[in-house]
Amino acid sequence: MNSTEQLSRPRPYQKKTPSGLSHSSRGLLLYLLPLPLIPASILAFIYGDLLRITVNVSACIMFFLAASLLRKGISAKAEYQAKKITRAPKWPLKTFAAIITAITTGAVAYLSADNSFMVAIAFGLGALAGMYLLYGFDPREEKILAGSHGYTADEISATIDEAEAQIAGIEQANKQIHNRDFNQRIRLICHQAREIVSMLEDDPGDIRRARKFLNIYLDGALKVTTGYADMQKKHQSVQLSKNFENVLLTIESVFIAQKQKLLEDDVLDLDVQIEVLTAQLKHEGVI
Repeated sequence: MNSTEQLSRPRPYQKKTPSGLSHSSRGLLLYLLPLPLIPASILAFIYGDLLRITVNVSACIMFFLAASLLRKGISAKAEYQAKKITRAPKWPLKTFAAIITAITTGAVAYLSADNSFMVAIAFGLGALAGMYLLYGFDPREEKILAGSHGYTADEISATIDEAEAQIAGIEQANKQIHNRDFNQRIRLICHQAREIVSMLEDDPGDIRRARKFLNIYLDGALKVTTGYADMQKKHQSVQLSKNFENVLLTIESVFIAQKQKLLEDDVLDLDVQIEVLTAQLKHEGVI
């Protein structure tokens, strides 16, 4: 039995999420805010008050828009907090939601509830403060670890995102392959790949070597796995299965060996191994 066969079955991958209240249940309170405006709109309609009808209906729409933006902003912040290296969310959605809520609250207080302008301003500022206290605003700084050697959070984050997308593609193709041995080996490959990605997050200085490695072997694993999954639907071939098994064994052993090279910080040997095994995968028709 070889060393790869002695490995324990990897645990199913679960994306990291920050501790505390799940973002899936946060932000729902804002959807309740416009509910009192519904009977107010009905009464305004009965009395034929066009201004209040317009204000109340528009306010309902704006509150629901703010709630939607808030939920997306909470989700973006949760993803930001879960990563060690990442850029800030592109849009400050929670801030937009807070501003919309504040302006809408002030407008309803002034135009629909007949409060004075200053009281309406106070209501708006109170809504803004409440949004901040409940949900906070958006992170605006990129997260980067020391030792990134000049690489930006965008570059490192893009490498990590691309690798995770490729791993997800391999896992999706694996669901279409009806061979337990192949399924297990593919899961091991994905497990090793995620450990390499995690190492890259911990030590961004390895990005050059890790990116080169992942681009070659992770892309190769994705191509050969999706290719085999499609081919087996058309016809079964003993030779095809044998070739696929050989390629899986190569990729699996390379992932394990090169992860160790990254741990040992063995730059030269890593580059030599990449060149040799790239040629091997080209010979097998994988890349």
